[in-house]
Amino acid sequence: MSTAFLEHVNFTVADPAKTAQNLHNWFGWHTRWHGEAIHGGLSYHVGNDTSYVAIYALGTPKNGQDNSYATIGGLNHIGIVVDDLDATEAKIKADGIETFNHADYEPGRRFYFRDENDIEFEVVSYA
Repeated sequence: MSTAFLEHVNFTVADPAKTAQNLHNWFGWHTRWHGEAIHGGLSYHVGNDTSYVAIYALGTPKNGQDNSYATIGGLNHIGIVVDDLDATEAKIKADGIETFNHADYEPGRRFYFRDENDIEFEVVSYA
């Protein structure tokens, strides 16, 4: 019996190169690939050797106005596991981003933040 695993998620951002650089800085990820994508857009695949996020832009994307938690098919947040929660939070705050909803409950500590694209991230440590 084979085991399925998540390889990637794909979302639209204003500036894929800038978002890729943020993901490098915050999480220590690398760009696995970047180039032209569907409909003449630009995409970056950023992650580690087993999974990644595909960040995409086509010209000037529209800003989302809907609450993703109230929209069927909405992206609510991306969960990222890190070894050192405090060090990761310091990197994110150093970029002027406010963190919120800190919690410490089984099975780990966590906090949330929204990036410049209004994408919500949950950062968790099980250490």
